[in-house]
Amino acid sequence: MRRYLAEFLSDPRVVQLPRLVWLPILHGIILRTRPAKSAKKYRAIWTPEGSPLAVHTIRQTTLLRSIAPDLQVEYAMRYGGPSIADGLKKLSACGKIVALPLYPQYSRSTTESIRDVTGPGIAMVENFHDHPAYIAALVAGVQRHWTAHGKAEKLLMSFHGLPQRTVDQGDPYQAQCIATAKILAGFLRIAPADYQIAFQSRFGAAKWLQPYTEPTLVALARQGVKRVDVICPGFVSDCLETLEEIAIEGRQAFLGAGGKEFHALPCLNEAPEWIEALAKIAA
Repeated sequence: MRRYLAEFLSDPRVVQLPRLVWLPILHGIILRTRPAKSAKKYRAIWTPEGSPLAVHTIRQTTLLRSIAPDLQVEYAMRYGGPSIADGLKKLSACGKIVALPLYPQYSRSTTESIRDVTGPGIAMVENFHDHPAYIAALVAGVQRHWTAHGKAEKLLMSFHGLPQRTVDQGDPYQAQCIATAKILAGFLRIAPADYQIAFQSRFGAAKWLQPYTEPTLVALARQGVKRVDVICPGFVSDCLETLEEIAIEGRQAFLGAGGKEFHALPCLNEAPEWIEALAKIAA
C-alpha cells in the first residue's frame, strides 16, 4: 500500500500543490499513517482471486478479446502493475495503438495523467460519458436490478469527486458527470425528483465537488426516504470506492440515519452490454 500510495499521490495531476510543499507532507505524514488505514479498507473487500478491480479488469480484457478478435487487447493500471509501459511493450508490433482509459468522464487528473505516460504519439479515447453503448449498458444494469429487487424511492448517482478548484479552472469533469446522469435518467424514464447526483471519495481539507455522497445519504434518510438505490456511473468496475465506500460505509450511514433499505448496484463489470460497448468505443 505504501508503494502504491507513494506513486499515486506523487502524481502532480492528482495532488496539485507545489512539490516543495506537498512532498514533505506526503512522505513525512501521509505515507506513515494512510497505508495501514487503506489496507484495512482493502481487507474488507478482498477476494480469493485478489483485488476486485484487477479481477474485473482482467475478465473484461479476456471478454473483449473474444468478441473483437481483430484487436490485440492488453490491460494496464495507471498506478501499480501491470504498468502502462508493460502494456505498450506487448503492443509494440502493432501498427496503430489506441489507449482507452476506463474513465467515462474526462478529467485532467485521471485521463490526462494517462497521456502523460503514453505520450502524444498514441491515440486516446478521451471520454465516453455520453456514448450510446455505455449509456445502454448502464440502463440495462439498473433495469436488471429493478426487475429483481423492485424500484427505490430515490436513485442516487454517485461519482468520484474532484477538488472544486479544478472545475473552476476549466476541467469539464463535473459537466460530463451531470450529462451522464441526465441521459441515464432520461432512458430510465425517471423524473428529476426521483434521482440525485452526489460526489464521493473526498481527500484532504480542500472544498471538493458537492453535494458529498455520505451526507446526502444521511439527509435522504432523515427526510423520510425509506429505500435508496446507489449507482456509480463513473466506475466501470467494482473497486474500493464502490464496494467499501458505498456498499459498506454508505449503507451504514443511510441505515444509521433511519433509512430502512439500501441497495448498492453493481458496476458494469462483465455485463455483456458493457463488453459490447467496450468494443464499440474502441472501434
